[in-house]
Amino acid sequence: MKNNEFDAIVVGSGISGGWAAKELCEKGLKVLMLERGGPYDHIKDYKTASKNPWEFEHRGRTTVAQQKEYPIIHRGWAANEAVMDAWANEQDCPYVEIKPFTWWRSYRMGGRSILWGRQSYRWSPMDFEANEKDGIAVAWPISYADLAPWYDHVEKFAGISGSIENLPQLPDGSFLPPMELNCVEKDVAARIKKHYQEKRHLIIGRTANLTAPLQERTQCQYRNRCWEGCQFGGYFSTQSSTLPAAVKTGNLTVRPYSLVTEIIYDQDSKKAKGVKILDTETNEVHEYKSKIVFLCASALNSAWVLFNSATHIWPGGLGSSSGELGHNVMDHHYNIGAWGTVEGYEDKYTYGKRANGFYVPRFVNLGGDKRDYLRGFGYQGGASRDGWGRNIAELSIGGDFKDALAEPGQWTIGATGFGEILPYHENKISLDKTKKDKWGLPVLAMDAMLRENELKMRKDMKQEISEMLEAAGIKNVGTWDSGHAMGHGIHEMGTARMGKDPKTSVLNKWNQVWDCLNVFVTDGACMTSSACQNPSLTYMALTARAADYAVSELKKGNL
Repeated sequence: MKNNEFDAIVVGSGISGGWAAKELCEKGLKVLMLERGGPYDHIKDYKTASKNPWEFEHRGRTTVAQQKEYPIIHRGWAANEAVMDAWANEQDCPYVEIKPFTWWRSYRMGGRSILWGRQSYRWSPMDFEANEKDGIAVAWPISYADLAPWYDHVEKFAGISGSIENLPQLPDGSFLPPMELNCVEKDVAARIKKHYQEKRHLIIGRTANLTAPLQERTQCQYRNRCWEGCQFGGYFSTQSSTLPAAVKTGNLTVRPYSLVTEIIYDQDSKKAKGVKILDTETNEVHEYKSKIVFLCASALNSAWVLFNSATHIWPGGLGSSSGELGHNVMDHHYNIGAWGTVEGYEDKYTYGKRANGFYVPRFVNLGGDKRDYLRGFGYQGGASRDGWGRNIAELSIGGDFKDALAEPGQWTIGATGFGEILPYHENKISLDKTKKDKWGLPVLAMDAMLRENELKMRKDMKQEISEMLEAAGIKNVGTWDSGHAMGHGIHEMGTARMGKDPKTSVLNKWNQVWDCLNVFVTDGACMTSSACQNPSLTYMALTARAADYAVSELKKGNL
C-alpha cells in the first residue's frame, strides 16, 4: 500500500471512532484514524489527575480571560480549571445560534471519551419500536434483537458495572459487579419500591467504571476525578481501551491535526474514494484513499462533513437526497429536578468518592400509565453528607468554625431528570457560509428547540421526583428548573438518521449512507429517536455491528 492508501479510514477518535478503529483493525484491515485535534496520550497527558486540590492555582475556578474565551462552556458546570484545556477553542471554532444551542466540543485524541459521564444503559425493545407505534418521524430499521448481541460484545470489552433488575424498560446486560448504593440511597430505594408497589425503582447507576480488573486496566479507585483522565484505566475511554487494542494489531495509523473537509465521491463507481483533510497546523491539504470510510466525528460534525461532500452531485451534500440530512436534531432535556434533606443518619458517613450515582428508570407511559405527552424520562442523582467544604452561615471565622467543619454535616439527596426529545424535522442544523472558522471553512447554524411535548413532560419531571422524595421521607424538598437549551444534555443525535427507505432517511439498517454504501456513519448522527437513556453504549454497539458487516461485505466484494 502507498502511504496515502488504506483499507479503511475512520474520521474521529471519540467513543464511536475508537470502536470503529479497534473492530476494523482486529479484523485485519489497515486503518487510518484521523483526528482534527492534537495527541493526548494515556497517563502521560493527564497533567492534573494526581494534583491535590490546593495545588491548583485558582482552586478549580476559571480565570476572567477564560470566561471571555469560553462563553459557551461557562453556560454550565463544565467550566473547571482542571479541564479547560479539553474544550475546543471557541474563537477558532465558532458556530451560529439561530436558537440557543450549547455545544460542548473536545478536539483532541479521544474526543469526549475522556470527559463523558460514563452512564451506560441499553435501550429496550419499546425504544426501538416507539416511532412506528406513535406515528412519529420514521421507524427504526433495526430492533432490539438485532443489537442485543452487540450490546453484549461492547459491554464485555468496555467493562460496564451494574445490577440485574429484570426491568423490561431497561434490559440487563453483561455486567461487572455493581457499585453499592450508600445507606441513605438503599433506604430511599426500599421506601420508593414499597410506596409505588414495585412499579418504580431506584438502582445503582450502570457505569463504564471497572469494579474488577479487566484486560490491562485496574479497577476504579473511587477518586471521582474521571474527566481529568484516569491513570489506572479505571473507566472506559479511547485512550485506555479501544486505542491500545487497535495499536496492538499493528494495523493502525493515527494522524492528528487532520480536519476532514470532505469525503471524496466518485460519480462513476458511486463510491467514496477517500477523504480530503486540512492540516490544522500547516494549512496543507492532503488526500487519503480507502475502500470504506467510517464517519464518527460526532453527530453535528459528521453532518458538517456530509454537507461539504459530493456537492457537485447533490447541492445539499452527500446523503442529502432524502431531504433529511441535518434535520431531526435531538438531545436529552434536563436541568430540572428536586432535592431535600435526610434525617436519622447522623451516625453514618461514606468513605471514598464513588464515581457514580443512582438511576431511576423510566416509569411513565408504561403499562396502564398514560400521560398527556409521548415517551418518558429517567432520573440520575445521589445522596451524600456535607463535608468540610460546606458553608455554615452562622459561623464564618474562628475556632468554632473550624471545629464545626471537622464534623460531617447534613445528609442531602437530589436527582435531575433526563427526558426524551422527539425527532422533529423542524429541529435542524445547516451550513452558514457567511461565517467562517479559523481555517476559512463555513460553520454550522443551529436551529432547534424544545417543543410542546417536552415542555409538558418537564412539568411531570419536576413534580414526580418531588413527590417520590417526599414519599420516601425526605424533608424540606425543593424543586428546580433552570431551563434547557438544546445541546446542553451533551447527547446530540439524529442529523443523519437510519431508516428503511432512502426517500426518508440518510442511512440504512447497517449505518451505510444510502447514496454511497461504502460510507458508514455510526456516531450520534445515525439515531432515529433518542429514548431517555444515555446513548453512548448504543453508539458503541451500532459501531461494532456496522464494522462487522463492512468487513463481511468487503470480503464478498460488495464494497
